[in-house]
Amino acid sequence: MPPIAIRTARSRALVSTEPPALTSATALGRWSKLGPYYAMFPVSFAFDVIAKNTRPGDAVIDPFAGRASSIYAAVAQGRTGYGMEIHPVGWLYGRAKLAPAARSWVLNRVDQIARLALEVTDEEVEALPEFYHVCYCDPVLRFLLAAREHLRWETRGVDATLMALILVVLHGKLGQCLSNQMRQGKAMDPAYSVRWWREREMLPPQIEPRAFLRARIEWRYAKGVPALARGHIEWSDSTTALRRVAGLRRAYNFNPFRLLFTSPPYLGVTNYFYDQWLRMWMLRGPAVPTATGEQWQSKFESKAEYRLLLEKVFTGCAEAMNRNAVVYVRTDARQFTRETTLEVLHAAFPRKQVQIVNRPYEKATQTALYGDKTTKPGEIDIIMR
Repeated sequence: MPPIAIRTARSRALVSTEPPALTSATALGRWSKLGPYYAMFPVSFAFDVIAKNTRPGDAVIDPFAGRASSIYAAVAQGRTGYGMEIHPVGWLYGRAKLAPAARSWVLNRVDQIARLALEVTDEEVEALPEFYHVCYCDPVLRFLLAAREHLRWETRGVDATLMALILVVLHGKLGQCLSNQMRQGKAMDPAYSVRWWREREMLPPQIEPRAFLRARIEWRYAKGVPALARGHIEWSDSTTALRRVAGLRRAYNFNPFRLLFTSPPYLGVTNYFYDQWLRMWMLRGPAVPTATGEQWQSKFESKAEYRLLLEKVFTGCAEAMNRNAVVYVRTDARQFTRETTLEVLHAAFPRKQVQIVNRPYEKATQTALYGDKTTKPGEIDIIMR
């Protein structure tokens, strides 16, 4: 393979454009952070990369979109965006941010689910494992079971928006979410959780779910909804979805993509499907933590499979990119990931020069918070022009 030309430096701005301020005082800021998600892009970082590496009207692609921070940052700044995400939780967050349903419709749907919750039988509630009864009070359980059965989040915009908002508060800090005390970004093991709660004599909070959700929906919509350009996030496997990109670009009248902006999953760090098992249950998945067994839905512990994933995705992206496009990839700085990602990107984009920006961790990582004490070299940004 030809040598890879690399410059290590601070990233240089292609366009001197300042991204908008992101605060909860504006609709843009309030919707930008919707959805707790593991290893997500910092929203301000996504806005900054879009502002400095594209111009209004450019098209941006992200094949590992997560909760769609990259696509949201693009369409919020007058670009078009197309993302792909294999995880339904991340996809739902992105779907709700890019095209939130009307506030009145979402509130009406909450009322409908609350009425349907009255029809949930005692037998349905009692059939749930012990975890659910220590995690949620009875009215919340009935509401969740009704929402789980009746919300058609896969196809209906209002149901997708409501389900995304339910997932945000499904578990987390006591008093701020529907659950007993839990982490918000990652669902813990059921047996561990029950034992932890019982040792501390912690009962599920007594919450009236309709009023609880209506208050949070009112807050989310209080500043309105953001004015966004055209964007789309597809719930799909990007290794195969990229074959359809040319047809989708025609349908959305996209120009060839001028920026590939993404962060692939990191080798051996987390299993997004297993760690989000409670939100997956809400989306009609199993009631206990379960690995899917499907390809690309694991912890990525096989180096050969990980390399194959990167090859499929970045080769597919290269076929959709404008010849002068910028490639911006944030990834793990560990040796295997760094070298493999560089090699695959060079093979996919052989005529581009490479710049690396080192990004050491400035605070404890999410894996450290979950008990991983190993030293982390941080992340790197690979920029190709």
